[in-house]
Amino acid sequence: MAVVQTWNTAELVAQDQAHLLHPLSNLRALREHGPLVMVRGEDVFLWDSDGKRYIDAFAGLWNVNVGHGRAELAEAAAAQIREVEFVPTFFGLASPPPIELAARLAGLFPGDLNHFQFTAGGAESNETALKIARYYWWLKGQPEKVTILSRKMAYHGIAMGALAATGIPAYHEGFGPQAPGYLHLTPPYHYRHSEGMSEDEFVASLVRELEETIAREGAHTIAAMIGEPVQGAGGVVVPPDRYWAAIAPVLKAHDILLIFDEVICGFGRTGAMFGMQQYGVTPDIVSFAKGVTSGYVPLGGVGVSDEVFDALSTPDRMFMHGFTYSGHPVSCAVALPNIDIIERERLPENAGRGGAYLLAALHDRLDGHPHVGNVRGKGLMLFVEVVADTATKARLDPSFNLSARLTAASRERGIIVRPVNDGIAISPPLTIQQPELDVVADAIAGSIDEVFS
Repeated sequence: MAVVQTWNTAELVAQDQAHLLHPLSNLRALREHGPLVMVRGEDVFLWDSDGKRYIDAFAGLWNVNVGHGRAELAEAAAAQIREVEFVPTFFGLASPPPIELAARLAGLFPGDLNHFQFTAGGAESNETALKIARYYWWLKGQPEKVTILSRKMAYHGIAMGALAATGIPAYHEGFGPQAPGYLHLTPPYHYRHSEGMSEDEFVASLVRELEETIAREGAHTIAAMIGEPVQGAGGVVVPPDRYWAAIAPVLKAHDILLIFDEVICGFGRTGAMFGMQQYGVTPDIVSFAKGVTSGYVPLGGVGVSDEVFDALSTPDRMFMHGFTYSGHPVSCAVALPNIDIIERERLPENAGRGGAYLLAALHDRLDGHPHVGNVRGKGLMLFVEVVADTATKARLDPSFNLSARLTAASRERGIIVRPVNDGIAISPPLTIQQPELDVVADAIAGSIDEVFS
């Protein structure tokens, strides 16, 4: 019988408050109240240091796709560490796991995305994708093509280049001037930007904006457009079905590369293996991370098309980009059985079914609520948008502190989600089943009722 370790919560919290700097957290509040310390996980569940069980309805940070506690992933990591713990991929070196993973990914991604460089996470992946786009045009004799098109509400990471592509103002405040060469377009956010237009009219307006931007800036100055198939951290913005199919030909006509950021969408979360497959568009460059190892160890990467790879590999010169942990053998060794689990257990299909069920359950509980403006989602990426007034779509005053209130209410009900100042983001492990989905829907509805009671 397994021994369950006991923890001294007060001691852990005191040490945390004294020494740990938390990212994306209210540091003042943590100094006063301390963190919620999680000590164990199994499938969709987490237990805190006091023994309370929660449904991890945010899958860590959108990334624990296969659920917690998969012994075979731990065993894969241990076996590789025993064999050889680290070999770089610099200077023409390699080890079997990154070689095998690159070949596996070439078979998974659609089209001719056949060549991969690995990173340690999503921000590094997007930094890599953006640099490759500019480098591609430099190699093609067009060094003036450097501008990157992105979108408002986009999240591409918080390293400086990725941060410049990120279109969420809160991430920029206080961090100084942004890297030049980035332009942000209107997101495909029908609820707030359609101004009474039909879906087709809205898509047409976004295409016009893109065309006008290209005409104004000059296609000869634009390297690429980067976009998440479904925008994640910016509020789970699900684009109209026609959006990407309408955007991609405009980019191609003007020799502008398309980069898909699959960091959140990839490896099953939207109901397909990759978000791009929901929209029938294959990019020139793709970035990924998170679900490739389900968060068990850090790993990300970038895939490029045959054409882009040919340009990168033609000159007799060094490719001067990479990170110490590019192609880390332990991370790549974990990714391979992680992908096996995703395929064997048909988790993209479960994400599609479960997401449709949860979306319907949230509509059933929240439609007509005076402070719920919009409920949306694609697969197991969902968002409940909370407003001050549904008729006007007026946003809540930030002083209401919706995020902190919803965090407290939802954790009291035993779920971990991501409340923000406009609502609640939800992305449970792709293994989640109907009973837990009902608990999540009830807890979210109850939390919103409590906050506005």
